[in-house]
Amino acid sequence: MFALVDANSFYCSAEQVFRPDWRGKPIIVLSNNDGCVVAANRQAKEAGIPKFKPYFQVKALCDLKGVIALSSNYELYADLSAKMMEVIGRFAPDQHVYSIDESFLSFHRCFPAITDLREYGALIRRAVWKECRLPVCIGMGSTLTLAKIANHAAKKIQGYNGVCVIDNEQERIEILKQLEVGDVWGIGRRISARLKHMGINTAFDLAQYAPERAQREFSVEVERTVRELNGVACKDWDAARADKKQIYSTRSVGKRITELEELEQALSKHAAIAASKARKQKSLCKVMLCFASNSPFDDKPQSFRVVHHFPYPTSDSIQLIKVATEAAKQLFKSGVRYYKIGVGLIELVDGRHEQFDLLNPSPSNDKLMKVFDGLNSRYGSDTLFIGSQGIEQKWNMRREMLTPQYTTKWQDIPKVRC
Repeated sequence: MFALVDANSFYCSAEQVFRPDWRGKPIIVLSNNDGCVVAANRQAKEAGIPKFKPYFQVKALCDLKGVIALSSNYELYADLSAKMMEVIGRFAPDQHVYSIDESFLSFHRCFPAITDLREYGALIRRAVWKECRLPVCIGMGSTLTLAKIANHAAKKIQGYNGVCVIDNEQERIEILKQLEVGDVWGIGRRISARLKHMGINTAFDLAQYAPERAQREFSVEVERTVRELNGVACKDWDAARADKKQIYSTRSVGKRITELEELEQALSKHAAIAASKARKQKSLCKVMLCFASNSPFDDKPQSFRVVHHFPYPTSDSIQLIKVATEAAKQLFKSGVRYYKIGVGLIELVDGRHEQFDLLNPSPSNDKLMKVFDGLNSRYGSDTLFIGSQGIEQKWNMRREMLTPQYTTKWQDIPKVRC
């Protein structure tokens, strides 16, 4: 059996941890530069606030309904996520952290030590709430896909109280009939549209689809999904989260960039972010893309890009940033007010099988990068950074409704008077 533990409206719930007076109130969290609604709790949705709408379009409604709008507090979310995953990991021998708010557990060879899965799921929920003050829902099934569906049922279908276990045929069929085919894990929008055109509207309809035909008309992944819906395990941790083939770091700036130095700083920062992501999945970069543009809504939209090929694949931040600062000189055009900046590592290779070369004039400093990543992981992002990123980043993203970073910033640590 597998379990998927998923936090409810994680960004909004994380904001409520240190603000108990906000519990039960409508909350939304905005994207970079306070642009769009990326998270909304149940109360906000009931107030009519849709996700992924520009904030300026729903601001009047938020004011009218008393919805609390907040900037994304990434530092707080990452720290609370790490604490939550640590608590969840105590309840199974194998854990796979799927995303910032989702974690899979495997209960292989845990029986008969675990006598009642529903009670065990309730125990996990209580532990996470007690130690992290984060509400979670838990779904359990014989495959990863069924665990994902059970989690969806625990959230959306009344009567489960946050814990759903698909451990018999009758329950599996009843839940699959209530789930739309587009909500099945691994079925994207285009595939969903094709399936509905063929009369396959629910997850149960998809489970009845012949696996061989699914592979022939769609792909091997759809075939595996069909088999998993019928209780045949076809996916494992690696299939659930494969390494990225490309890594991008891009963002709209809070203040338009008009100086070369500011453009160098912005590109350096994005190169550092992309390099860190590449090292995390043990990848090396062969080709890097640097790009900068003004807004598409400007009178004269302009976009510029530079592509660099590395003679030796690398994920060393120093080497990537050096290329980014040189690229900034080619990207910068006087009079252009840059709005969107980014770096892409577009050709990645597996760093675990790197072929070293004695003739490499500037090999990657892996030991330095390990210390670099270790300090930033322990003490927070950008605790240690390359100087070319700049100290005072006036162009950095706008977060005007940012809450305190209660757990990662000394000045924001809550003070208790007793």
